Amino acid sequence: MHSRKLASPLVAFLAGVTLALPASAQVSTDAGTLSAEKIERFFNQPGYSPYAGRNFPARPLWGEQHLHTSWSADAIASGTRVGPDEALRFAKGEEITSSTGQPVKLSRPYDWMVVADHSDAMGVMAGVLEGDPNLMSDPKLKEWHEGMSAGGADASAVVMEMITMQGEGTLPEAMVDETVQFDTWKKMTEIVEGHNQPGIFSALIGYEWTSNYGGGNNLHRNVIYRDGKAVADRVRPLTTFDTEIPNELWDWMANFEAQTGGRVLAIPHNGNLSNGLMFATETPDGKPIDAEWAMNRARWEPLYEVTQGKGTSEQHPKLAPADEFADFEIWDKGNLNVVPKEPGMIDYEYAREALKRGLKLEQELGANPFKFGLLGSTDAHTGLSTTEENNFWGKFPPSEPGPERSTGNAFDFEGRTVKDWKLGASGLTAVWARENTRASIWDAMKRKEVYGTTGTRISVRFFGGWTFEAQDALGRSPGVVGYGKGVPMGADLPPAPEGAKAPSFLVAALKDPYSGNLDRIQIIKGWLDASGKMQEKVFDVVWSGDREPGSDGKLPAVGSTVDVENVTWTNTIGAPELITVWQDPAFDPAQKAFYYARVIEIPTPRWTAYDAAYFEEANFSDEVPMTVTERAYTSPIWYTPQG
Repeated sequence: MHSRKLASPLVAFLAGVTLALPASAQVSTDAGTLSAEKIERFFNQPGYSPYAGRNFPARPLWGEQHLHTSWSADAIASGTRVGPDEALRFAKGEEITSSTGQPVKLSRPYDWMVVADHSDAMGVMAGVLEGDPNLMSDPKLKEWHEGMSAGGADASAVVMEMITMQGEGTLPEAMVDETVQFDTWKKMTEIVEGHNQPGIFSALIGYEWTSNYGGGNNLHRNVIYRDGKAVADRVRPLTTFDTEIPNELWDWMANFEAQTGGRVLAIPHNGNLSNGLMFATETPDGKPIDAEWAMNRARWEPLYEVTQGKGTSEQHPKLAPADEFADFEIWDKGNLNVVPKEPGMIDYEYAREALKRGLKLEQELGANPFKFGLLGSTDAHTGLSTTEENNFWGKFPPSEPGPERSTGNAFDFEGRTVKDWKLGASGLTAVWARENTRASIWDAMKRKEVYGTTGTRISVRFFGGWTFEAQDALGRSPGVVGYGKGVPMGADLPPAPEGAKAPSFLVAALKDPYSGNLDRIQIIKGWLDASGKMQEKVFDVVWSGDREPGSDGKLPAVGSTVDVENVTWTNTIGAPELITVWQDPAFDPAQKAFYYARVIEIPTPRWTAYDAAYFEEANFSDEVPMTVTERAYTSPIWYTPQG
């Protein structure tokens, strides 16, 4: 028998000793005798702490990539007085004063923020409001100064006229002056730089490129920088005065990276307001797309904003009548123009349809232009990113809390109105980044390891692989087994190992402690069948309670505990967490497919219910919804046949 005494096992471990002893060996220590098996486990493992050496993201970082302040022309003309500095302080947890003079604060600060003011005339209208003498020489800008100063309907008229003139390319010269634009941009990046605190709060630099092609068709993109001011300041941001064609934005992005060595990405939003152009199979100016176009879109636009205040554009109920959760905060009335929706337009406006069409285009072109992850943001123009139902501050200042928003109009353009109550308190983005820095958050966006919610802070893990087993759902750290045996959301499944019959997925969700329990987790699959036709199916994979699917395969509703009058609910239904391993029961290895998870909360009070209870003068009509089923949407995982 071999036996030796070590002064301290810890000394050997810290020294990096690797022991290889005969099976019969024993070591005498002050604590007793250790067998060879225990010796190997003690000395040759990383250590007792399961977190030592961990190199994957451990928690979601919550933030906003689409907020407008008074530096956006339409925002300040609508009454916004909260600038980018105040907006970032608010996101970090400070209490500030809103544009309507009310104190406001988040329940929980954000981890990161992008102020994405419109690049078109950024900051110019602030000078118009102030009566800048250099601007007042222009009769139109002087007229707008008077309208903005008067407020109310006069200020609203300024907004509508300005947007119309922008679409027509007839804005006053001062608003399109490139020198003014560049100077203002450098002031913006200086403000953002001052709020960036690596490890604590990441202030990313960005702007919105606001193409309303054809007079109002929404083709908006947010441009997000990986780097700081020193890089972002080297090239003037693109505006729609330069171009309204998305592929010319990609050209600008390529030139920016070539000139600066920096990195940028773009995030489209509100396809639901694009009149069929957002995910069309031709360019806005009518040119057929090709493989190069498809590869460029996939390269420069890795993400899509699936939910925000102007509607959720995951899927339309008319396109997926079997999906009972598709009819959620739907806006499908068009954007600034008054062209009514025509048959077929919605087919090219919603994320799930685009993800399916991307598979088809990949088969035809050899590249998938719509291989994007999903996230959420507010698109608020108040300088206030607010998504909790009891703390919702609207789209523009006229939609900030007050009894009048029970009957007011969020938009009123050439006789087409959208009521305030149609606004959703949505959404947020969770990023699985390794650290709270600009670069780490941007890198997670680029690899699509992100997900969007309708404002709630549900923690969601989603992994795909070939060897997940039911017992993998028993652990308390799904990330450990998830990264160890599979790939995370946003990735491609690796080739199937020999003998594997179908991919399996590990999905886990933990409730937002400030919100409702969880109803269920669903996995949505999209694929191309043998004939090349696009297909989809929604699977309920794990749910709360002892419900069982009916004969039609549908899971019964979870029910509701909402007390609308008292604006409360109980978490006596639903579950605080859900986790499972699911294997595709109808997998065909010859068919392209994608999978993403959708997590549904139990019903809770909507912001309209809080308003109705708080403001005695509120007068909501019977059609106004008073409850909401918050949810999260993960980025997909893709499967591509080999060979």
